[in-house]
Amino acid sequence: MNYIVLDLEWNQCPYGKSREIEKLPFEIIEIGAVKVNEKKEIIDTYHCLIKPVIYRKIHFRTKEVITVTMDELQKSGVLFPEAAREFLEWCGSGYRFCTWGTTDLTELQRNLSYYYMEDLLPGPILYEDVQKLFALTFETRKDRRALEYAVDYLSIEDNGEFHQALDDAVYTAKVLSYIPDNIIEENYSIDCFQNPKSRAEEIRIRYNTYEKFISREFATKEQVMEDREVASLRCFVCHRNAKRKIKWFSDNGRNHFAVGYCEEHGFVKSKVRVRKAADGKFFAIKTTKQVGEAELEKIRNKQLTLRLKRQKKEKG
Repeated sequence: MNYIVLDLEWNQCPYGKSREIEKLPFEIIEIGAVKVNEKKEIIDTYHCLIKPVIYRKIHFRTKEVITVTMDELQKSGVLFPEAAREFLEWCGSGYRFCTWGTTDLTELQRNLSYYYMEDLLPGPILYEDVQKLFALTFETRKDRRALEYAVDYLSIEDNGEFHQALDDAVYTAKVLSYIPDNIIEENYSIDCFQNPKSRAEEIRIRYNTYEKFISREFATKEQVMEDREVASLRCFVCHRNAKRKIKWFSDNGRNHFAVGYCEEHGFVKSKVRVRKAADGKFFAIKTTKQVGEAELEKIRNKQLTLRLKRQKKEKG
């Protein structure tokens, strides 16, 4: 498997959220990428500055972290459509994207969509989140570390600049070289900016310790949880229906939980996150995994606490 390790820098509306372009809150201003072969060796690099046309002043937060100036972008940058075509042509075929975190591919697709170019990069996209892989390999943590932390942790020589797209892509590729192949192969991620639209496009993936299901889209949030497949509760090991121990409940309208019992494999917990698609509709990302009795009680207590809060609120 060959990899394209990608890093993007972007700008946002310098005058606040109220004046941003809804379909393009973040405008890409720099693309950096490296090609990595199956031995995790860097075999090629790509770098391009992009001339802004939406936000022509750098937001003060962006200015705090990036190294490039607006003058450089205006003088040396190319327009995004040209840069995107050039970059994707450079990528070639038969590769998988790698990024540090989960946002780069989303923003790349959002920028492509703004220029009606999304067909150049069809989704959903399978990719490697190196930030997650680093945590799984070295820390087994749920929270995520900054790239600079990982570089320091692994004693990687930092002779480039952070928050410069190509340098960050190189650093990410070097961190990737420390990740065992089995961790990479077993823990790939899915970017759903271009989410499944129909039942036939729905995604179900079995990982070592859990299963992920990504549904088609629905007109409303309520319709998501009314869908038979979304609301099903099955053991992810044998796929038999689990006997419900805790019925579906919501903590905030976006996350829903349920617990069932499989006679062969024990308790299973399903969690549904309702996501809003780019077209304004809604879809579900459901994860199902085995849990013990301690986790069962934790979820039961969460349900009880939420119920008591609602009752108290209703009574005034």
